[in-house]
Amino acid sequence: MDRITNVIKEEIKRQYRNLRRFSEESGIPYSTLSNALSRGIGNTAYDTVVKMCRLLGLRQFYDEDVIVFNDKFRDICSMLTELDEMGVHTVETVLRMEYNRCNEKKGKGEYNGITYITGNDKL
Repeated sequence: MDRITNVIKEEIKRQYRNLRRFSEESGIPYSTLSNALSRGIGNTAYDTVVKMCRLLGLRQFYDEDVIVFNDKFRDICSMLTELDEMGVHTVETVLRMEYNRCNEKKGKGEYNGITYITGNDKL
């Protein structure tokens, strides 16, 4: 399964507990959601994918791979743009230390407030 489909599935579970509740609250038919998430969202109507991402608070940026950012990530990036050189250096130092600490952990993926990470993912 592609990564964006997995992220959307996990966000639906985390925020709505199940697909039926997300369907009811979003107005997207259950069958549409079920098909999209079981087959991958690649063949789902663009408008439906955008609606799903908006309701889940996910932002999309496209490059070679799809990367999905939530509001928390966007807020962090906004704050970073307001820092001076010393502030950026401090954040970068702490980020490297935390990256190294988390990269040493093994095991099942977990939600870190920004995205779902596994032992194989990189920040």
